[in-house]
Amino acid sequence: MGVTSEQRFGEFVVVRRHEGQDHVAELVLDRPKAMNAVSTAMARSIAEACSALGADTGVRATVLTSSHDRAFCVGADLKERNSFTDAELVRQRPTARAAYTGVLELPMPVVAAVHGFALGGGFELALACDVIVADRTAVVGLPEVSVGVIPGGGGTQLLPRRVGAARAAELVFSARRVEAAEARELGLVDELVEAGRDREEALALGGRIAANSPVGLRAAKRALRLGQGLDLRAGLEVEDAAWRSVAFSGDRAEGVAAFNEKRKPSWPGE
Repeated sequence: MGVTSEQRFGEFVVVRRHEGQDHVAELVLDRPKAMNAVSTAMARSIAEACSALGADTGVRATVLTSSHDRAFCVGADLKERNSFTDAELVRQRPTARAAYTGVLELPMPVVAAVHGFALGGGFELALACDVIVADRTAVVGLPEVSVGVIPGGGGTQLLPRRVGAARAAELVFSARRVEAAEARELGLVDELVEAGRDREEALALGGRIAANSPVGLRAAKRALRLGQGLDLRAGLEVEDAAWRSVAFSGDRAEGVAAFNEKRKPSWPGE
């Protein structure tokens, strides 16, 4: 799959587009010398890339990948953190948070392609995505309590929403690493593929997603995200508001017309 365009954000983050997938963006973690450990500079670049992607209405799906062959992301850059004074750590915190919330708040569906190590903040980046595709080399976990902190990139909130409170507690408190087969069994990842195929399969899934209405996709994601944790009646109100936002759109009119005319839709995206 050829690259048709590439935009770099700082030294460690790249956004790519590919031939035949005009509406899919690949967000690449590209700090291979440090196994994609998230430094301050890298966190800033992730946030900047997500801001640009969120504003691009032509992007219908984003796929989060890694340029390192043995790791998705090993978490925060602890070598950098070790050099911080307490005051510097406090000042760095908003920058770190912005990276994780940047991925979490992307308005289109986001698929993570995970292989090798996805630990701590690395796994939290994957948890911020809507779907996690992992290959059989994947090892995931939130080991922060083993170094005296807690998951601070959304892990204590996102993990229990995936696997339940008790299972999340066991994983966080034990700080244990979970290999691919068990991760799939526990719901820590969503799809398990053969070694070396996570990126390919995630991009293919991104392409299938991007074939659908961009207006519908963004509204469906809003409803799914905003409805989490609400009681059923409140959740249905969230869904109704999302439905009303698309019911009179150009995409809805085109989708119904294309169905009746037995042709592929040409989405206006509005």
